[in-house]
Amino acid sequence: MPAAFTNPLVHEAAFWLSFALLFHTFVGYPLLIRALAGTRPQPAPGTPTAAPPQVAVVIAARNEGDRIVPRLENLLASEYPADRLSVILVSDGSTDQSAARVAELNRNRIQVIDRRERAGKPACLNLGVASAGAEIVVFADARQRFAPDAIAKLARHFADPAVGAVSGALHIESASSSIGGGVDAYWKLERFIRAAEARWDSSIGCTGAIYAIRREMYEAIPEDTLIDDVEIPMRIAIKGNRVLYDFDARAYDSQSLEPARETIRKKRTIAGNYQMLFRHPGWLFPWNNRLWFQLISHKYLRLAAPFLLAILLAANIALARQPLYGALLWCHGAFYALALLGSALPFLRWPPLSIPAGFVFLNLMSFRGLLHYLFTDPRAGWKAAADPPRAEV
Repeated sequence: MPAAFTNPLVHEAAFWLSFALLFHTFVGYPLLIRALAGTRPQPAPGTPTAAPPQVAVVIAARNEGDRIVPRLENLLASEYPADRLSVILVSDGSTDQSAARVAELNRNRIQVIDRRERAGKPACLNLGVASAGAEIVVFADARQRFAPDAIAKLARHFADPAVGAVSGALHIESASSSIGGGVDAYWKLERFIRAAEARWDSSIGCTGAIYAIRREMYEAIPEDTLIDDVEIPMRIAIKGNRVLYDFDARAYDSQSLEPARETIRKKRTIAGNYQMLFRHPGWLFPWNNRLWFQLISHKYLRLAAPFLLAILLAANIALARQPLYGALLWCHGAFYALALLGSALPFLRWPPLSIPAGFVFLNLMSFRGLLHYLFTDPRAGWKAAADPPRAEV
């Protein structure tokens, strides 16, 4: 074995470098971006005008016939001028007569594009936006419901010409299992980070179930895109525009973040982050992307987390004969024991069990996302995720 692999100094360097990167990813960066956000004055919402902007809501759906009518009724009932709000439904090769079921609704405000062949969500978004004549496009899913004032709250921000996109907040039912409780905590952290990033400059990505963009800033995305709700806002931010986050623009989802459902979503999300990393390497450099530090800290270091955790544990084991590292190894073992116990006893939502269980689960799913990216056709991955039961985008 090479001497470098048995050198305690190498083990110590590997241990502390891994620890520092993990700490930055999950603790340091959220605190740092929150502190930076605190140095910026809270932006005032856009001032309402006599003629609010025209808004088109784009929904890409497949075989959503059982819920598409109440979903469209929910959107049409929004507290927004009826003559300035329309909906574009792109049915992606549906076989359940989804398009026909909306015939009884107000067709003056609904445009239905019924694709005969299945093409995937990105192709449907491209088609829906290309068909929109409105100034503002809101992206939505078939499953969730908007609060009555959600669209108005999104639209108000575009009174500022520097704003290119605005994300709303998705409120999800609390999970009942221990792992699900840990995933709930992770989702709350994610919302905390997005809000702080938006106040400092721009959020890295939006909530796919509810976000709005300026129509003129949309660029058609590749049809194999896995995470359109990051790809689209990042393209807008790269042009110099801001991507905001409005916690008060709310969508609601009755499905909780239980492990079985989160496995589908997380696998595709992580694969999408890898796809974005290799598709846009220039975004890693400050001369190409003013948000490079946020992108690396928020998205890409999380991709490395499973490997950093493995290095941290291996280095700790190698150093275990030293008193300090022996004590840290006991802490290591206790953490994973709590995670295992939380997984084995899903009915216990006690934070000392649910948070380690959720953390380990999400990092295992992160590794599976890498395998998904390497060995699965991206279009097949999106199509599988689009079929019921449908994962959150």
